[in-house]
Amino acid sequence: MELNNTMKTTLFGALEEINSRPAPFEFYTADQLWTDDHTSQKMLAFHLDEEIDLSSRNKAFVDRSVKWIVSHFGIGAHTRVADFGCGPGLYTTPFAGHDADVTGIDFSARSIKYAQEVADREGLKIDYHRQNYLEFQTEKRFDLITMIFCDFCALSQAQRTTLLASFHAFLKPGGAVLLDVHSFNVFDGREEVATYERNWLDHFWSPEEYYSFLNIFKYDREKVTLDKYTIIEQTRTRVIYNWLQYFSRDTLREELEKSGFEVEEFYSDVAGTPFSPESNDIAIVARKKNT
Repeated sequence: MELNNTMKTTLFGALEEINSRPAPFEFYTADQLWTDDHTSQKMLAFHLDEEIDLSSRNKAFVDRSVKWIVSHFGIGAHTRVADFGCGPGLYTTPFAGHDADVTGIDFSARSIKYAQEVADREGLKIDYHRQNYLEFQTEKRFDLITMIFCDFCALSQAQRTTLLASFHAFLKPGGAVLLDVHSFNVFDGREEVATYERNWLDHFWSPEEYYSFLNIFKYDREKVTLDKYTIIEQTRTRVIYNWLQYFSRDTLREELEKSGFEVEEFYSDVAGTPFSPESNDIAIVARKKNT
């Protein structure tokens, strides 16, 4: 069957829009990924799958990193810890299990509900907040702030500056921040592609039938990638923008120091693995100046 001219024009225009390249961080849709009722359920399932590294890292790594963090920062009864992007409590729960005063922030209602249920079941008092961590405010002052699984990479320069200013304000003098990012090695290994699939990842985006178009764009000068998902259902079309900023030790150090932190050490991950130039990730420990 041959399409008529109107259908050809409409289809061509739609495909042009699907394959269009926005400016770096031009659109922000993280809330749709984490707060949509159906998708957030899928994300929570990935979080809780102990064998895979999707919404969070596998359980063996989480256990190893918790052990290192507790030891390295001396987490105990007099430690105040905040985990930004805490998800279902994979780190907040064991931190509280070491008697720390723990706060968790995440804008997935489903993840926060699960984390709170775990805390209640285990008799742990954890201060959970369901909101965008870029807007979080508190009178508490923390000994340690964590942001794990490269959440920092999903933010624009302006958002990262805002967040680091909040971290600086929320920390006690001498308090530490621990976060991890993807390195330039990961950026170099990514390629631009354009694909489509029906009902991607077993209906990840919707319980209804849909077509998902994925465009991966690389921005060489900015060291940024975009996974742009266009989800076309019978009754609606959505576009999800998954941005990632990549770092070297120098660019990461520069951002932290501009925000008033002193860089203490770099690692290859948040389990304290010594830094290697070949590492895919970079973890940083930085402290608020003792003034």
